[in-house]
Amino acid sequence: MNILVNTRLLLPNRLEGIGWFTYEILKRLVNHHPEHTFYFLFDRDYDRQFVFAKNVIPIVHGPQARHPFLYLLWFEWVVPKIVKKYKIDLFFSPDHFMSLRSKVPTILAIHDLNFIHHPHHFPLLESWYYRFFVPKFAKKATRIVAVSEFTKNDIVKNFLINVSKIDVVYNAPNLPLVWLSETEKDEIKKKYTGGNPFFVYVGSLNRRKNIARIFLAFDKFLDEQKQNVYFLFVGKPMWKDKELDETYQRLKHKEKIIFTGYLPSEEVSKILCSSVALVFVSLFEGFGVPIVEALSLGVPVITSNTSAMPEVAGKAALYVNPLSIEEITEAMKKLFVNKEWRALLVENGKSQIKQFNWDKSSERLWDSFQKALNL
Repeated sequence: MNILVNTRLLLPNRLEGIGWFTYEILKRLVNHHPEHTFYFLFDRDYDRQFVFAKNVIPIVHGPQARHPFLYLLWFEWVVPKIVKKYKIDLFFSPDHFMSLRSKVPTILAIHDLNFIHHPHHFPLLESWYYRFFVPKFAKKATRIVAVSEFTKNDIVKNFLINVSKIDVVYNAPNLPLVWLSETEKDEIKKKYTGGNPFFVYVGSLNRRKNIARIFLAFDKFLDEQKQNVYFLFVGKPMWKDKELDETYQRLKHKEKIIFTGYLPSEEVSKILCSSVALVFVSLFEGFGVPIVEALSLGVPVITSNTSAMPEVAGKAALYVNPLSIEEITEAMKKLFVNKEWRALLVENGKSQIKQFNWDKSSERLWDSFQKALNL
């Protein structure tokens, strides 16, 4: 069987979110099924690290699809051309987009419907493209992969898709497992905060992630606790956000906030392990990968009581209303002063994390492939 995969988000040293999902799933899938040929379609020069096995044939075809007009050109003209040329039997697209003109069975991965619930979180043209085309893609797709039960139900409700057409394939931790001694944790604290305790956020810095309210909640935390505590934001901006910049400039304790930018995976693991807790209180998530990464590393989590986050965190997190600065502050205070609460969440995380495994997810995706082909 010839399987074409959209791999435009496999970018060296720039894997985030969907890129990691693509990487972890495909790395296992191609090695577990050497009897099939996988054609990886890139929109730019690729890195050899992404050619995971001998049964992978990389194809490069521009234009670089990083803009709605170029999305249209790449998916509606390039993809059908490649399908025909290489006699493709199945197309898998892991990033919300697919071709309406292609005639082969297609598996479409949808990670969330944030563009439906919060269209203002996107640049105007991006927002229009998602809202106009993704419902059409969902209807045309042979099968849909959703990354959580929440997202599955959201697709059914908003796109009126038959639930039997959707398979749930969970994300899993991407970060390497590291276990640090107390001395090693102290070294990380010295490196980033002069030896002081810190909370941490991991992910892109955009409006959906509720960064402005985290700023304000932490400012309030410092006002009330009078402690020398820092907050590390590990990630980079997705789009420039004037409102976020203005909120940061108004903070009383902004010197206690540190932006690390993009860091190597092992360094992110070390930072997480050394933190008081992960604060991940997004307005909306189709999954929430940093949650499972924290759980895998034995780190307490503060997260939102909305969308997919309760499904992912289970009993291993302290939940807040993401719109309430006071609740976020109180949760931070609780985990900072109460070792018993932190220990309970870490213990609950040991059982919760067992649900999220890339090998299991790879098997579920292959099952979806077989359903699409009626095998």
